[in-house]
Amino acid sequence: QVQLVEVGGGSVQAGGSLRLSCTAYGHAYSNNCMGWFRQAPGKEREGVATITIDGDRAVYADSVKGRFTISQDNPKNRLYLQMNSLKPEDTAMYYCASSSRWGKDCWSGGWDYYNYWGQGTQVTVSS
Repeated sequence: QVQLVEVGGGSVQAGGSLRLSCTAYGHAYSNNCMGWFRQAPGKEREGVATITIDGDRAVYADSVKGRFTISQDNPKNRLYLQMNSLKPEDTAMYYCASSSRWGKDCWSGGWDYYNYWGQGTQVTVSS
């Protein structure tokens, strides 16, 4: 059974930092793509950053480029998202996701390309 578990969310002031971690249990980490997505109240789910399982290609949303870094520790089956210089508009529920599908790019495939999801962790940034 595939399970993704996120930790690391919380409340910070603008300009602060948080590090999200996602541990993959089961066979999730043998999948092709891993990514972080977020959804704010009343808004659609959006991609934050995705990475190929071999780490060759990481892609970021324009809104987080230069502030967020996605990384992975394959032996530990962990995915990370380091978030620096946080802004109030980063406030959302953040989800770790994995895709066992093949044939599409990890980023351009969109959130529905991902078939395994964590429960989410809340990030709140106050001004």
